[in-house]
Amino acid sequence: MRQYILRRLLLVLPMMAGVSFLTFLAFRIIPGDVVDIHCGFQCDEETRNALRHEFGLDRPWYQQYGDWLWDIVEPELHEVAGPIEVPLPRLDLGESFRGHLAVTTELDRRLPITIELMVMTLIFTAVLGVPLGIFSAIRPGTAYDAAARFITILWLSVPGFYVGTLVVIFGFRWLGWLPPQFATGYTPFFDDPLTNLEQFVVPSLVLALGSAGLIMRLTRSSMLEVMRNDYIRTAWSKGLRERSVIWRHALKNALIPVVTVLGLEAGGLLGGAVLIETIFALNGLGVYVVQAVLTRELLVVQAMAFIFAFVYVLTNLTVDILYAWLDPRIRYA
Repeated sequence: MRQYILRRLLLVLPMMAGVSFLTFLAFRIIPGDVVDIHCGFQCDEETRNALRHEFGLDRPWYQQYGDWLWDIVEPELHEVAGPIEVPLPRLDLGESFRGHLAVTTELDRRLPITIELMVMTLIFTAVLGVPLGIFSAIRPGTAYDAAARFITILWLSVPGFYVGTLVVIFGFRWLGWLPPQFATGYTPFFDDPLTNLEQFVVPSLVLALGSAGLIMRLTRSSMLEVMRNDYIRTAWSKGLRERSVIWRHALKNALIPVVTVLGLEAGGLLGGAVLIETIFALNGLGVYVVQAVLTRELLVVQAMAFIFAFVYVLTNLTVDILYAWLDPRIRYA
């Protein structure tokens, strides 16, 4: 297992470099650049060339990409313990062309918002989807099973951005309620836990509904398959109570495909929460990426692709580790 984890971690850097390079090439294929957005139809060719020189866009493409990559990996001395200094990567992700705001500064401000939204969404997804799937599987064909499947189909059918829009519109019209962040902006959890939870409970619940429906149906089908196995029938024949058969013997094996989907959902939430962040005025990474794409902020999009790739790799590695915990028969060479 250690060698497997080490090999996976060694693949992180080339994978992220490849993602950032493909993103860089994609922006070279798309017509237009930040100068076109900045000038519109008002600048002459001389002004455009001056702006391209100021932004460094007149240099060869390989030099632009190489300088950006070197700013990330360039060693820089950092104090670790007292006078001891260790060379570590600079991790300078560049700055935006317009406003010259450092990407790392924006990350410090926006990343906690997206991470908290993602974590709370995954919690709601698991809490809503897994228990519904379990109880539906152990009572197949009953009224409870039919009601649970109907609810999950409803969750899967209605887009999250539509539900979020209805929540804001009708919440204000009927109850005079608006999300707290509309008036106060983002409040860190440790500054005011209650206000922070008020800001994130509704958006994360709305975002989790579709995923919870998928998890419920996957849990149900996986549990039904596991419950037909011989070792489950043996457990029943020994006279074990239902709670022991379900929670100690069947659930771990049934959760393996569920953990896989949850891992994929965790990676996708970074980019998939754009509309929810916009509807509920949460200025996280999703909104930041959309703004960067619309204004052709190449360095910002490269940096975000770099970070998203890193999160995907770590999420998949975490899922693989959970496999071995859920089923001890799984071994990695």
